[in-house]
Amino acid sequence: MLANTNAPPAAIEVDVAATDRLPLCVDLDGTLLLSDALYESLVAVLAAAPRLALRLPAWLAAGKARLKRELAERWSFNPALLPYNQPMLDWLRQERAAGRRLVLCTATDRLIAQRIADHLGLFEEVIATQGGTNLRGAAKAAALVQRFGAGGFVYAGNDAWDEPVWDVAAAAVVVHAPAEVQRRAIARYEVLKVFERPAGGLARAALRAMRPYQWVKNALCLVPVAAAVELSDPGAWASALLLMAGFCLIASSIYIVNDLSDLAADRAHPRKRRRPFASGALSIPAGLALSPALLLLGGAFAAASGALPFVLLYAAASLAYSLWLKEQPLVDVFMLAFLYTIRLFGGGVASGHPVSLWLLGFSSFLFLSLALVKRVSELDRHAAKGGSGWVARRGYMVEDSAILQMFGCAATFASAIVLSLYVQSDVASRAYARPELLWGCIPLLLFWQCRLWLSTTRGYMHDDPIVYAARDWVSWIVFGCLAMVAVAAWAPVWL
Repeated sequence: MLANTNAPPAAIEVDVAATDRLPLCVDLDGTLLLSDALYESLVAVLAAAPRLALRLPAWLAAGKARLKRELAERWSFNPALLPYNQPMLDWLRQERAAGRRLVLCTATDRLIAQRIADHLGLFEEVIATQGGTNLRGAAKAAALVQRFGAGGFVYAGNDAWDEPVWDVAAAAVVVHAPAEVQRRAIARYEVLKVFERPAGGLARAALRAMRPYQWVKNALCLVPVAAAVELSDPGAWASALLLMAGFCLIASSIYIVNDLSDLAADRAHPRKRRRPFASGALSIPAGLALSPALLLLGGAFAAASGALPFVLLYAAASLAYSLWLKEQPLVDVFMLAFLYTIRLFGGGVASGHPVSLWLLGFSSFLFLSLALVKRVSELDRHAAKGGSGWVARRGYMVEDSAILQMFGCAATFASAIVLSLYVQSDVASRAYARPELLWGCIPLLLFWQCRLWLSTTRGYMHDDPIVYAARDWVSWIVFGCLAMVAVAAWAPVWL
């Protein structure tokens, strides 16, 4: 038996001579799979048909096995895309090659478990939830004793629910178990192997799921103060910064919902499959707890800024986009532009400098262009991988890319026209000492947007053009020049 609780993070080995011919029964959720099939099926089914949420209480009242079966019958999934515990999977292949019999024994519904077993091709038998019996804890222990006899099998599990099974098993394999469960298992059972949980992985995964690199977009809350040329108003800046913090937290909450609703699509994507939920680095229950917590905290910051209604409208619109509107052609890009614009309006209210019609007109065309960049880059990447026809969870075909580029370029030049009209308006004359210098902003912004489109057509564009620009040194030079032009127009005596 293992007694060293200070072993290094590598798997811990013992002499297996007495148990190497016994069947190895393997749990699925959290052991072989870096996720939970119940939650996977739940979020997938509700993302596809939200109305089914009304039926969940009735299914659960009939027993957890009934709930699992109803979800399993409605969950269409590709087992090849699920996040497997690769070191565990490699070890199981070695055990099978050495002649050990492998059995998948799980509380997951049999419909799901059988599809996973068929895909992996490792298991000779599947024992799973079916017929009204939820095969978890003591129920799983009883089923395995009935099948193999007490002490007639080795069991691989991952949490406290597996302890009743280890009680009647000949030996245990402990996989990614909480520290206390692992300590108890090592003290009480013949442990053949331990797969340690990666240290510190959950905190890093949670931060990645929040996507802090996306927070740069919320700097739009500060634009109304700058556009009003009120650079020396500390109260306005403080309120705008509070609102910016609220938008950051609420946006992170929505990103989590979006990732949970897009698990299948993300896992089929060459880069998005590494996202925390898609890869299994962060559990679905953790996401379901983290998202509302961020929403509440972000709402508190927004309320302190005095612009809570705008943040609530943003949250509602973002949820609608994530769950449905992202699949509606053209509606999706106009909604993305709206989500950019609402940050401006919120910043205007929080700072006490409302958005002017000039700023609204310019920003509307600019944001529509950026939204179209995002969508065209997605369609072009899909085409580059050999895809054609309809794109999953989008309302577009790959062939729509050309017309969307035309829309986007037209919006780019429309934003420049609005800006040029503003420069020669009476409003600009009253706000700036030398408004004619603002003409310098027009070629700079046109150059920047045209460069974004060129990068998109060449396949360089990130999923989000704002994030791309934040990492692009040319964009930073353009932004710096824009700032210098604006300052020169406002206070040329300083230069």
